[in-house]
Amino acid sequence: MAGSSSVPVKLSLSTLWNTVCCDWLINICQRKKELKARTVWLGCPEKCEEKHPRNSIKNQKYNVFTFIPGVLYEQFKFFLNLYFLVISCSQFVPALKIGYLYTYWAPLGFVLAVTMTREAIDEFRRFQRDKEVNSQLYSKLTVRGKVQVKSSDIQVGDLIIVEKNQRIPSDMVFLRTSEKAGSCFIRTDQLDGETDWKLKVAVSCTQRLPALGDLFSISAYVHAQKPQIDIHSFEGTFTREDSDPPIHESLSIENTLWASTIVASGTVIGVVIYTGKETRSVMNTSNPKNKVGLLDLELNRLTKALFLALVALSVVMVTLQGFVGPWYRNLFRFLLLFSYIIPISLRVNLDMGKAVYGWMMMKDENIPGTVVRTSTIPEELGRLVYLLTDKTGTLTQNEMIFKRLHLGTVSYGADTMDEIQSHVRDSYSQMQSQAGGNNTGSTPPRKAQSSAPKVRKSVSSRIHEAVKAIVLCHNVTPVYESRAGVTGETEFAEADQDFSDENRTYQASSPDEVALVQWTESVGLTLVSRDLTSMQLKTPSGQVLSFCILQLFPFTSESKRMGVIVRVRLRRGCHAMALDILFSRLLDTDFPQRKLNIYDESTAEITFYMKGADVAMSPIVQYNDWLEEECGNMAREGLRTLVVAKKALTEEQYQDFESRYTQAKLSMHDRSLKVAAVVESLEREMELLCLTGVEDQLQADVRPTLEMLRNAGIKIWMLTGDKLETATCIAKSSHLVSRTQDTHIFRQVTSRGEAHLELNAFRRKHDCALVISGDSLEVCLKYYEHEFVELACQCPAVVCCRCSPTQKARIVTLLQQHTGRRTCAIGDGGNDVSMIQAADCGIGIEGKEGKQASLAADFSIAQFRHIGRLLMVHGRNSYKRSAALGQFVMHRGLIISTMQAVFSSVFYFASVPLYQGFLMVGYATIYTMFPVFSLVLDQDVKPEMAMLYPELYKDLTKGRSLSFKTFLIWVLISIYQGGILMYGALVLFESEFVHVVAISFTALILTELLMVALTVRTWHWLMVVAELLSLGCYVSSLAFLNEYFGIGRVSFGAFLDVAFITTVTFLWKVSAITVVSCLPLYVLKYLRRKLSPPSYCKLAS
Repeated sequence: MAGSSSVPVKLSLSTLWNTVCCDWLINICQRKKELKARTVWLGCPEKCEEKHPRNSIKNQKYNVFTFIPGVLYEQFKFFLNLYFLVISCSQFVPALKIGYLYTYWAPLGFVLAVTMTREAIDEFRRFQRDKEVNSQLYSKLTVRGKVQVKSSDIQVGDLIIVEKNQRIPSDMVFLRTSEKAGSCFIRTDQLDGETDWKLKVAVSCTQRLPALGDLFSISAYVHAQKPQIDIHSFEGTFTREDSDPPIHESLSIENTLWASTIVASGTVIGVVIYTGKETRSVMNTSNPKNKVGLLDLELNRLTKALFLALVALSVVMVTLQGFVGPWYRNLFRFLLLFSYIIPISLRVNLDMGKAVYGWMMMKDENIPGTVVRTSTIPEELGRLVYLLTDKTGTLTQNEMIFKRLHLGTVSYGADTMDEIQSHVRDSYSQMQSQAGGNNTGSTPPRKAQSSAPKVRKSVSSRIHEAVKAIVLCHNVTPVYESRAGVTGETEFAEADQDFSDENRTYQASSPDEVALVQWTESVGLTLVSRDLTSMQLKTPSGQVLSFCILQLFPFTSESKRMGVIVRVRLRRGCHAMALDILFSRLLDTDFPQRKLNIYDESTAEITFYMKGADVAMSPIVQYNDWLEEECGNMAREGLRTLVVAKKALTEEQYQDFESRYTQAKLSMHDRSLKVAAVVESLEREMELLCLTGVEDQLQADVRPTLEMLRNAGIKIWMLTGDKLETATCIAKSSHLVSRTQDTHIFRQVTSRGEAHLELNAFRRKHDCALVISGDSLEVCLKYYEHEFVELACQCPAVVCCRCSPTQKARIVTLLQQHTGRRTCAIGDGGNDVSMIQAADCGIGIEGKEGKQASLAADFSIAQFRHIGRLLMVHGRNSYKRSAALGQFVMHRGLIISTMQAVFSSVFYFASVPLYQGFLMVGYATIYTMFPVFSLVLDQDVKPEMAMLYPELYKDLTKGRSLSFKTFLIWVLISIYQGGILMYGALVLFESEFVHVVAISFTALILTELLMVALTVRTWHWLMVVAELLSLGCYVSSLAFLNEYFGIGRVSFGAFLDVAFITTVTFLWKVSAITVVSCLPLYVLKYLRRKLSPPSYCKLAS
């Protein structure tokens, strides 16, 4: 028993050993570095435990060694090009040689030369752009002082100084700033597509250090989570070891400076935590793919069908020959003889045609500023079924305008804002007179502010409270350009002069908040100053009200609201306040905390203000009967609504809240839940003040453009990083979702069960637009990818909000995989690049968010409305023209191959060419090239008609202009005409073979010219010139280039008989053959137009 059991043990051990070895080899070959959390010591890159990637940007597709193999692979992976290469190479074999080498290699060499030149130029431009970014110089802080380093030489652990308006080179934790408040603004438009400035806060421990060099005198490190793709979150800790006790600070997203963002205020110092491909911006960028148009893929399939026909014809010829002699050599010779069935000029003509379409787009005066960056896919513009668009900056201008203030009983619009202004002015002048020189109050009597008023307030009082709540409850900071690089001396001037200065601008992470604060300024109450712990307002009379910010609760996508607790300070005039600021600066740099103790505030009021989305605020405010209805009314107008409320707090209530809030923030477990619970204890029975309505200005003609695209059968999906409510408002105001259409808001799901229930609920809805957040989308795609995409594709419109750049790209890929339809992505920010590159056709808008999307796109336009003409006119023409051109070039090859087949079959299946040398080259070039290529000027519908009836575009997506059906019709035409031309010439030739060649070739040229005329739908003067030029070239070549003709004279005598071709006999024979080959087709075309006209003909008539 023991002996028998040892065999399986040995076998299992050997199997295990093999498995381990295989796994080890696979891991070695496919090794991908595992991303880990890291500890980064300040200014000590050498202490890093692991090797981190270089901080260089690389957008090139090839390097010096891979360029030629890479480009050749991209060319020869297409069957068409590979076929030509094999045919050309076969001519080096003497036994297989049929004609001159140049007849095969010249066209192929031309195609490859043009392609490689174009790729080399594009690659060189990418290299130059990368080099420019990687060579940017930055100041690096060392023990010996500042040194200049290139962006590509920055390492994890380096302390980097970034000046105002300079790009942040790598992901950093924000340590210090030159701004006194300990915070700065950054522009993130190239990362998340949002043009608003974001407020970032420096680590307080390092910000408090007296001097910059002290960063090296402390022993501190940052513990950072592993590199992640999410740009909206970060978890880490800052630890200073050399203090007693050690200082620990938690780090969040507000303490980070991500790469590719721009410093908007002050100078910042940060410690590098992620570099190169581990930065958030690179992790959210996908590699560009080589895009191939659907028409090219269809033509590739047709060339495979032609190849099968070529092989079949050659086999038939060898079979009829009786397989005599070296039949395999004859088979290959026949393959070469009939190789014109697949014409190499197809590739040349199409590439030149694409270049012409691009030139036409860029020269179109109706869409100025259009740039074609990828010349290989203009036909895609005519085949689109899904359009995926960004919102901010693409559909909207990202310019908010305050439109409506509703107080419950009274509503104020744009035309009645002057009433609000007079009420605010009256309120403050009345308060001033009531105060009678007493500077301790800044608001109406206390009873008017209680959360449960006993008496009905006057309209003036309610307006005053609403406006004050709006100007206090936000995260906006006023910025003064004149403050750049100033000292305390000009801070005096700021308090006295700049508060009324024209150069004040507001910055915030939300454009809605900026619009609200700008509106309060227009009605008389102005935000003039703000730091982390205080803000100052200026009244219509020029007095300054000062408020202390006790707590700030920022907006989150979960809470959908933000709040602030403020305490009123002493009200003073501008000059007095300026003296306070100057005095406090002399006392201490830590002004805000010190200032709290300057005045006796035991009697000052504490107020909790809150604003947010109606769904979040409805349960919080006191009972009312108007909020829900008015929110619905404003939403239908496309306005973004915010509900504003307040609650007065006593000193005891606030102290109790503060102790609980501080305790919750120090918790290490479930911190966010505990903090939210404490804040929610305050959010009860709040007094509803007002409802505001803000409009995001749409781009010019967005509504008619979206309407046109919808009528064209294009399904539009809006993918945005913005909030759900905002996205829904814009979808309605832009008419992406029609007013009568239902909207299904996919609720937040976190598990498989929740996703299943919500999908079932959505399945029961019919013809309604879908609105879904990025988090819920991620869960659905994880568990129910196929079901979700199938349901979403049935919707007339889909809105995805809170989408990361990679999510946008993934949605594009999913649509391509599940539907097989062509997709187009349009955007204007750096966050849209991945989506644009993933789509079959990417369109970039050069706007406020920079040029990143525009440079990465295949087509760049100046405004969203230009997409209508780009698709309806240029997309239509490019597809129709290329379809006609491709099929005609195939017809040109098929007709001569048919003539060769007839000729060979008549002459005992001999593998001898009918036309040799220059005749074959001339046939595909100077004799027919110009008329055939002039088809790129043809159009079936006038541009005005295409724009007026976008429904015509639906036919294009069905691909009927180039299909196996149309291809088969052209094959039958080619066989008929080739047979008529060859048999006609054979029947009519008298004594010499040369007459067959002369008659058949002349009739062939005339037939091709007439067939171009038959194919043309709208004549252009250049088409007529091309026809006459080609005919002239042929006639002149007969008279002047006779020594180049008749390569076959060795066996059949001279080709040219000048005496014969000038006779009436020659002319009538050629004319007769040409008429027989073309007239029936003209008759058929006329009958078809009369009996079954296409849709565009009906419109034209």
